[in-house]
Amino acid sequence: MNVNLEKLLETMENEAKRRNAPVFTLKGFLNDSFQHLIFAVLSSRTKDEITVKAAKKLLSKAKTPEMLAKMSVREIEKLIEGVGFYRVKAKNLKKLAEKLVKEYNSKVPLEFDELIKLPGVGRKTANIVLSASKIPAIAVDTHVHRISNRLGLVKTEKPEETEEELKKLFPKKLWNRVNAAFVGFGQTVCKPVKPLCNECPIKWCPKIGL
Repeated sequence: MNVNLEKLLETMENEAKRRNAPVFTLKGFLNDSFQHLIFAVLSSRTKDEITVKAAKKLLSKAKTPEMLAKMSVREIEKLIEGVGFYRVKAKNLKKLAEKLVKEYNSKVPLEFDELIKLPGVGRKTANIVLSASKIPAIAVDTHVHRISNRLGLVKTEKPEETEEELKKLFPKKLWNRVNAAFVGFGQTVCKPVKPLCNECPIKWCPKIGL
């Protein structure tokens, strides 16, 4: 497929920003790797608007791994109630913080293999943290997986397969733009149900037959 990938990302970004996609409007309060890690763990199966509220509450009380490690699971639950699987996430967050304090000198390890050792951290979360820290990575969530296949950029069944194919397709200098561009576009135009095909600026998309 002969596609200008940088132009594709630019088109997605511009359209998503024009439509005020949550991924571009709600995360400005995140300032460091620890905050991005907490947000990413909370965001699984949860809308960004809800994740933001929970993350702000939690981070106002737990500004560092040490502070989070000292909190009880119940205290964490009360602060993040509303996000999906909040009880499981509360347990993982406490264990995660304790591990950061004990094994990483209260710093977030910025290596993929180390990040996925943390409780509640999988491939997507690890890649989100790396990307937010300016380390080349492609985080594949449901939006990225869905849109990549809809556009015919990949033909994959699993997110990890999509990640590997996109890494081959996109030059490394563009990796860190992929997640936000695809997520923002998926939140506003290329939706899971009833995508706005008539309003889509990507005219060569196979789904709309152009």
